Amino acid sequence: MRMGLIAVSCFAIAGPALAEVQDAVYRGTMVCDKLPFTHSAMREAFEVTIADGKVSYKHVVRLQALAESTVEQGTGIIEGQDITLIGGWDGGNYRYKASYRGTFVRRSARLKGKQIWASGGKDVTRACAGSIKRPFKVFLPRKQAR
Repeated sequence: MRMGLIAVSCFAIAGPALAEVQDAVYRGTMVCDKLPFTHSAMREAFEVTIADGKVSYKHVVRLQALAESTVEQGTGIIEGQDITLIGGWDGGNYRYKASYRGTFVRRSARLKGKQIWASGGKDVTRACAGSIKRPFKVFLPRKQAR
């Protein structure tokens, strides 16, 4: 009996930490490879909002280091611990479609994906990777009792 309790408690301690995907704003950054018409790879803000089963995201788009930024937007789905995001951006002469995927671990997720840019009749694909994290549970707004 005693050995059984020890085995169960060891498994509980050593088992993988399950993510607790909660309604919250998850913030982080995304780094995307250099494009033929930019000077370097770009690291920009990335924000995912999960609320009442709906997922949306915003990603800052800046083609030059000092240029004013605009925003890529999209939606997503959560399946268990996995998140999929689909969106895009249109800046007139340049536009792209984006897709990112990741898996939540504890209160964060690492994302990987790609952007398919259309410019001057050519398509350019660039890889992106980043991470998002939500605040600790104690800092999240409490749900109101009905």
